[in-house]
Amino acid sequence: MRLEFYDTTLRDGAQAAGIAFSVADKRQIFSLLENIGMDYIEGGDPASNPKDAEFFAELSAPRLVAFGATRRKDSAPENDAGLAALIASGAERVCIFGKASRSQAEEVLGVTPEQNLTMISESVSYLRARGKKVIFDAEHFYDGFREDRKYALAALMAAYMSGADTLVLCDTNGGSSPEDAYEFTRVAADTFGGATVGVHFHNDTGVAVANSLAAVKAGATHVQGTFLGFGERCGNANLSTVIADLVLKEGAECGIMLPELTRTAHALAEICNIPLDPAMPYVGSAAFAHKAGMHADAVIKNAHTFEHISPAAVGNKERILLSEMAGRSAVAKKLENFFPSLDKHSPKIKEILDMVKLLEMKGYQFENADGSFVLLAERVLGAFEPSFKLVGYKITAQKPGGVNRAEVTIDVGGEHSSAAETGNGPVNALDKALRTALTRRFPELREVVLTDYKVRVVESSGATDAMVRVLITSSDKKESWTTVGVSTDIVEASWQALADSFEYKLTGQCRVV
Repeated sequence: MRLEFYDTTLRDGAQAAGIAFSVADKRQIFSLLENIGMDYIEGGDPASNPKDAEFFAELSAPRLVAFGATRRKDSAPENDAGLAALIASGAERVCIFGKASRSQAEEVLGVTPEQNLTMISESVSYLRARGKKVIFDAEHFYDGFREDRKYALAALMAAYMSGADTLVLCDTNGGSSPEDAYEFTRVAADTFGGATVGVHFHNDTGVAVANSLAAVKAGATHVQGTFLGFGERCGNANLSTVIADLVLKEGAECGIMLPELTRTAHALAEICNIPLDPAMPYVGSAAFAHKAGMHADAVIKNAHTFEHISPAAVGNKERILLSEMAGRSAVAKKLENFFPSLDKHSPKIKEILDMVKLLEMKGYQFENADGSFVLLAERVLGAFEPSFKLVGYKITAQKPGGVNRAEVTIDVGGEHSSAAETGNGPVNALDKALRTALTRRFPELREVVLTDYKVRVVESSGATDAMVRVLITSSDKKESWTTVGVSTDIVEASWQALADSFEYKLTGQCRVV
């Protein structure tokens, strides 16, 4: 079974709350989806706004699709601005939507059911006559089918007889069930056996992925959605999940490179400036993460015990998380990557596990702080020699809105090195001062940048005296690592995480025990 996938992140996804794409963003996202093998990538509506018009003016590609509507009720096709924009877009393939619901045609468009069918057929014919391949999105098909199935099918017939290549059944309100998705799609697929039948589901009841799978079972071979599932209201069918489900679970064939799914998902989320849900199926950072001691132990012995597929199939990887619930085998497995010569039966492993549990009682968390975990292990193993020691620091804060000044003195090999810097807040000033003091002796630290900074209140009952946990992620363009600090003083917690961040870089050259 060969399926084709159609991504509408650049149009439907752009309608999600909090999402705003620049033309440059749209080009980057298009390139990501094109490189992974997405069959069709909807670029937007060239008639709707200058940004989409500019995007189509700059880009020409076989997979690019321009989106628009059927002609207006009071406009002939040759005089319709929307159809003219689709033709001028340069896209080989266009997707137009029209009403497949009798009541929607009457109440929203203000036309008779017959006039609506004429608008569909004339629009498709006009675009076909000008060399365009046409995908017809039957808006409100599933609601329209419940209301008057004969009319919903007549809307599809109007597009089909006028030359539409693909007929897409849209669950525009997102309220259909998997049972309806299967039954209504089956009727359409049986009726239009000579056409490509597609589906477009919204996620308002949380079943857009399930509906897409049911529709494919019913005969649909074209599936629309957004790569990460975000879109208007509750979003669209998540294509990263749908694609993996259909290929890995149902044996479908497609042109998508599955080992690139995870990388593409994270890159797309970065462009969109949104956090990728760690629990997102297949591509999330926690999709193959194991924390419970017994689970981790079982996975280490046989990955299939708690992993439904190999993470590598979608470009992801297994993660053994460290916490107070971890067992000895989980710690041993984690240490393999950093200390390959360490005997997995060494009693030191139990010491490291006990230290992890003790520190987690105090508010530390190591499951996402590999950098600090490695340094902890080095200390227990007697393999840690600090590159520097803190002599002291002083933070001076000016009135609200003013700059902060940090003075830091460290001991490097018995010699003191001091630096003072101003910054946008006390932590920024502290980071800059420490960096200045260290780079005099360790110039390689100039390539280290902080890429993320998180603060979490560990115990809120303490109010302003509460314990806080700071997580800092750093990168040197070769690898990234995260370190943790805990204190009732946010500056002190930040200092711990910062110091560990630089120590991880400096002591990372030799981690063999």
